[in-house]
Amino acid sequence: MKSTVRRIAAPLTALVLAAALSSCGGGDSGSSSAKKSVTLWMYPVIADQATSDTYWKKVETDFEAANSGIDLKIEMQPWANREEKLAAAFSGKKGPDVLLMIPDQIPQYVKSGSLAPVDDVVDPEKDKFLPAAVPGLTVDGKIYGAPIYHTVTTTMYNKTILTKAGISKPPETWDEIKAAAPKIKAAGFSTLDYAASPEATLNLSFYPLLWQAGGKVFADDGKSVTFNQAPGLEALTFLKGLWDEGAISKTALGSVNTVADSALGKGQVAMAYTSVPSDAATVAKTWGAGNVEIGSPLTGKKQVGYGIPGGLVMNAASGNTDAAKKFLSFMIQPAQLDALSKASGYYSPRKDATYASTDPNAAKFKDALQYAVPGEANPSARQIMSFLSTEIQAVLTGKKQPQQGLDDAAKQANDLLSRQR
Repeated sequence: MKSTVRRIAAPLTALVLAAALSSCGGGDSGSSSAKKSVTLWMYPVIADQATSDTYWKKVETDFEAANSGIDLKIEMQPWANREEKLAAAFSGKKGPDVLLMIPDQIPQYVKSGSLAPVDDVVDPEKDKFLPAAVPGLTVDGKIYGAPIYHTVTTTMYNKTILTKAGISKPPETWDEIKAAAPKIKAAGFSTLDYAASPEATLNLSFYPLLWQAGGKVFADDGKSVTFNQAPGLEALTFLKGLWDEGAISKTALGSVNTVADSALGKGQVAMAYTSVPSDAATVAKTWGAGNVEIGSPLTGKKQVGYGIPGGLVMNAASGNTDAAKKFLSFMIQPAQLDALSKASGYYSPRKDATYASTDPNAAKFKDALQYAVPGEANPSARQIMSFLSTEIQAVLTGKKQPQQGLDDAAKQANDLLSRQR
């Protein structure tokens, strides 16, 4: 067996795209006795590169040892340009046999016929998963993802900054953040981390604030959006107020939900509200472990955080469905998921997980799972997110008032939804 775990560079070049469009179903050529090939597109859910390489190399080795007739090819993909690459692959009925998706991505690809259901893989293990894991990967009663991890987000504070600002109790509510902001600014720091780039996911930026205000992205029937109603205005007004006061770093305009090179990671921001365990490990290296404090999800009108299952989905155009399903069955077993939990810092989606982190912050993140919501699934969720992201940036930079920005995004969103009925 040769190593096939490889990383794909971030730029979406014509050469990379051509390779993407030729990946799927490569093992069907030749005689029926020929070795089957299964290609996985995986993304960097394990922050440390060496740890990631080690984990996926072992997956490849162990799977092929248990399935001698299958050649597993693992291609590590970048988050950058992900949607464009997926759209190009699926439109040509090509791409990998298996790939990683999260709940708000799946409906659009189910609607386009690009994904195949995997009920027969997950159903035998269904009662062993956490309550939200399988439902989060289900569309119209069919399971489209095999859960391999579960995320959770919560607040994270830089104790050094809070101490310098004379704040003894970390802000836990919107009102407490607004009260702390002038003191933190006087100490020379920003208050709140925010990712305002249109490329950043709103699930880790604006949507948690919307949910905390008691709002929703979509109406219950999914045929219109509601983020421009009163809760959405309250959330964006809160955000805009902090921006105008200098409580959010202007570098937020280019931030894409990464920590290491951000103002937060560099120790210039007092707190974040959608941090994951790997973020805590990352900032501990620059802040010092003793200066990292983990809290509960923020409270507005409601106390809400964000947390989702990540699932492996199967390309409907795969020419190797049997082999692909064998890989999915392999990946959702405790040995693989416990090891992934240990390597990534995320939680196993299984109730029978045995791995228990020795990280002192792990228990606090686990406590936050009770407040986690998996977002709002809709076939148009990603497109609508791009409309709203652009308008939020326009509001922050003073080009539009909050209600105007929300209404303009809602008009685009509702026009799109009306065309897709």
